[in-house]
Amino acid sequence: MELSAETWGEVPPDGPFSGSRDEVTLAAQIMLARVDHSPGVIDGYPGGNTQRALSAFQKAQGLDDDGQLDEDSLKALRKAAGDGPLLQRYAIEASDVDGPYKSVAGSMKAMGEGGHVGYGSASEELAEKFGMSESFLKALNPDASFAAGEEILVVAGINDALPKVAKIEVDGGENELRAYDSSGNLVASFPATVGSDEFPSPSGEMSVAAIAPEANYTFDPSDQEWGGDETLVIAPGPNNPIGGIWIDLGKEGYGIHGSPDPALIGKTSSHGCVRLTNWDARALIEAVSTDTEVIFV
Repeated sequence: MELSAETWGEVPPDGPFSGSRDEVTLAAQIMLARVDHSPGVIDGYPGGNTQRALSAFQKAQGLDDDGQLDEDSLKALRKAAGDGPLLQRYAIEASDVDGPYKSVAGSMKAMGEGGHVGYGSASEELAEKFGMSESFLKALNPDASFAAGEEILVVAGINDALPKVAKIEVDGGENELRAYDSSGNLVASFPATVGSDEFPSPSGEMSVAAIAPEANYTFDPSDQEWGGDETLVIAPGPNNPIGGIWIDLGKEGYGIHGSPDPALIGKTSSHGCVRLTNWDARALIEAVSTDTEVIFV
């Protein structure tokens, strides 16, 4: 499928597209995010999270759900995602880069003593705002200083709110979280890191017990083999161990939450919880309530 200048809105520069990063994958990632089948980090690189999202979209559209980026799937994506441009110029607002920025502490103890665990840089904050990898944002804007008033090139049209979510399915085998409305319609899918052999996620049926969009993180050394030997309470913020976002599942220590390392979602294990990118966790937390059913399959 040839992508016209009109489709892009702002044609991406050639510089970022070398090696395995390519424009068609980037276009697919943006469109998948726009139709609420999240590819995780938008970076133009093919990989498991993009393939998973594409498979979920294909299944919903009645296509062969092999996760392959063929012509029929691209056409269906473009139709479902609408005619809006894939890239846009964005004027950075003062509120986008109000900081303060500081390097994330290297130890749990230092993190617990450091207050709000915010972003390390303006580029990190802006990348998360648009669901992009920080390195790709910089590649698209090689001369940017990421200061208020500056115009940068970013992805377009991915921040619409989800409808109310009545049921969540967590599929550890597929590294996927699926969200459904009250009629049983699939309204979103997200890549997820779901437990591990050592710290398995719960099984069966649960429900959302509480939501905390600005959550601190309590580290209890009695049930962990990492992070030190003292109890710590780490302040909220996008770079704390749960990304500052927590959907409680009513069982001690278990929930759905964000992550300070979005590129690792779906690729590593968690300590029993369900881990999403921060932007996916924010979208979900705004669509659930304390009566939302959660099923582990």
